[in-house]
Amino acid sequence: MTKRFENKVVVITGGSDGIGLTTAKLFASEGALVYITGRRQEPLDKAVAEIGNGAIGVQGNVADSADVVRLYERIKADHGRVDVVFANAGIYEVVGIEDIDEDHIDRMLNVNVKGMIFTVQKALPLMTAGGAIVLSGSIVSVKGLLNQSLYNASKAAVRSFARSWTNELKDRGIRVNVVAPAGTETPMIRNYLDDRPGVEEMLTQSVPLGRLAKTEEVARAVMFLASSDSSFVAGHELFVDGGVAAV
Repeated sequence: MTKRFENKVVVITGGSDGIGLTTAKLFASEGALVYITGRRQEPLDKAVAEIGNGAIGVQGNVADSADVVRLYERIKADHGRVDVVFANAGIYEVVGIEDIDEDHIDRMLNVNVKGMIFTVQKALPLMTAGGAIVLSGSIVSVKGLLNQSLYNASKAAVRSFARSWTNELKDRGIRVNVVAPAGTETPMIRNYLDDRPGVEEMLTQSVPLGRLAKTEEVARAVMFLASSDSSFVAGHELFVDGGVAAV
């Protein structure tokens, strides 16, 4: 196993399960000092135990700026720096245009957009040249999937953030990119598919490679974007989708 992230301080929001947890494990296996966040303490504690290598969990909601500030204050006290941010926390809801109400809008945009901004913004005072930011996107940033207009729009915002922040942070030597999966085998997606017979078959038939992504496949893409292996990649949206967006 290589040690590309030996003693690097890595922050992963939404790290209690799914893609976030798998990514945290891989970073830790390569020597990173990993901090994860989650809204519920019990799953957070369980995840920290699975990650190992001295990982630390900080309970909080990325949509609450005070919680995000508290996260980085802890990291500043422990290490005084942040090397990698994987802004992964997000929520997913299926709701058609006729049913969208203020609660849907607030819930989706507070986490997927406002939380993304706070996660990056509050990290910047601790980041220096060579730092990397990876934003969690989705192929829906370029698709118009049925009854998902609000979610689609939130991920299109993420795509735009990467481009804009690449320009804003280029003089500081901090790269920003997006990892954009399609359907991935996570607890959230599994619960959704299990409640809707036939949807999984329809979904996999739309994927040229014929299956959902594994969380490890997305995690490896995150690590590529966070490492010096991608030193000349910036403002990019990397699709990890089995060919859905391209074919």
